[in-house]
Amino acid sequence: MAKEENLECSFCGRKKSETDLLIAGMDAHICDKCIEQAHGIVEEEIAEAKSGNLSKELILKKPLEIKTFLDQYVIGQEETKKAMSVAVYNHYKRLLQPMNDENEVEIEKSNIVLVGETGTGKTLIARSIAKMLNVPFSIVDATVLTQAGYVGEDVESILSRLLQAADYDVAKAERGIVFIDEIDKIARKGDNPSITRDVSGEGVQQALLKLLEGAIVNVAPKGGRKHPEQKFIEVNTKDILFVAGGAFSGIDRIISKRLNMQAVGYGASLSEDKIDEDNLLQYIIPSDLKSFGLIPEIIGRLPVLSYMNPLDAETLRAILTEPKNSIIKQYAKLFSMDDVEFVINDGALQYIVDKAVEYKLGARGLRSLCEAILTDAMFELPSSDEKEFVVTKEYAEGKLTKTTLKKLRAAS
Repeated sequence: MAKEENLECSFCGRKKSETDLLIAGMDAHICDKCIEQAHGIVEEEIAEAKSGNLSKELILKKPLEIKTFLDQYVIGQEETKKAMSVAVYNHYKRLLQPMNDENEVEIEKSNIVLVGETGTGKTLIARSIAKMLNVPFSIVDATVLTQAGYVGEDVESILSRLLQAADYDVAKAERGIVFIDEIDKIARKGDNPSITRDVSGEGVQQALLKLLEGAIVNVAPKGGRKHPEQKFIEVNTKDILFVAGGAFSGIDRIISKRLNMQAVGYGASLSEDKIDEDNLLQYIIPSDLKSFGLIPEIIGRLPVLSYMNPLDAETLRAILTEPKNSIIKQYAKLFSMDDVEFVINDGALQYIVDKAVEYKLGARGLRSLCEAILTDAMFELPSSDEKEFVVTKEYAEGKLTKTTLKKLRAAS
C-alpha cells in the first residue's frame, strides 16, 4: 500500500493521491492532467500542419497571372476570365488567411454562375483554373439530380465525385472546385401551383442551398442509394468553390423585354446607349435569372455572375490553332507519333470554320468536323510509308459531304 502511495507522474511529478487517474507504463506513469495537455498540443500541431500543407500544395497566383494562364487555353471571353480570376483569387486568399480571435472580419465565399451558349468554354475555364491551382476538380450534371427520396441522384452525390477526384482525402476535397453543369435545367417549371412536386427543379435548388453556402454534409463515398450499408464521410463545404454554368436558352428574350427593346416612339430612337442585339447576354443581371426560374436564395449564394460571348468566325479560327492544346496541335502530335508530318493550309482551316458557323456547330463542332475530314488518313497512314500529310481545302471538301454535315448538325 505504501508503495502505491509513492507512485507519481513521470511528467509533472504529481503524487497518485493528487490525481484522478494515473496510468502506468513500462517504466513510467502519466496522470490525467498531462494526458489532457498532451492531447491539446497534438491537436494544435495537426491543425498547424494542415494549414502549412494547404499553403504549400495550393499554387495561388495574382488575378493577372491567373488570367494570363487562362489565355493559353481559352480564346476570347475577356470579361469572364477577369471575373473568374478575381473570384478565385479572393476565394483561396480567404482560405489562406490566418484565423485568430482578433480577426473579426469573416470573408464569405465567391461562388460563380456562368451564362452562355453551349460550346463557348464554360467548363474549360473552370477546369483550367483547377489545373493551375493544383486542387481537386469535378464536373457534375444538374439534370440527373432530384430531391431525396425520388428517382435520380441526391444532391450529396456532387461531393462523392469530388471525393473521388481527391483520392478520398477529405482535407484536400474540402478546398476543391465543383463545376455544376446545366444549372438552368433545374429552374422552376412555372409559378402555377400544381398537385405534383417539382422534385427535379425547385426541389433540387432548395437542396443545393446548404452545399453552396457551407455546411457539414454526410457523403456516401460510393453513392448513397446503391450502397446503403456503407459508412458516411463528413465533408465541410465551407471552403469548396462552386462554379455553376448553363446555356439558359431563352433568357435573351427576358433580357430583351427588360431592356424594352420593343419600345416605340421618339424616345426609343434618341437612346444614347446602343444595344448589341447579337449579344444580349452581356446585359444579364441577377433578376433575369430569377425571371428564368432560379429561386432568389440560390442566386444570392452565387454572387459572381458572368457571361460567355457567342463565338464568331474569327474566334473559332483562333480556337483551332492558337491555344496551348488547340485541336490542330493535338492532331499534329498524333500524326508525329507515327512519324508523319501533318500540315493543314489556310484554305482548309477557313473552310472548317465557315462550316462550323454555317451549321452553328460551335467550338465542339470544330473537333467533329476535323474528325470527319481526318479519319481516313488516321486509318491509312500508320500502315503506309508516307511521311507527310497535307490537308488542302479541296481535300476537306471531298471528305465533308452534305450527309456528314447534316449528321454533325443533328448531333450538336
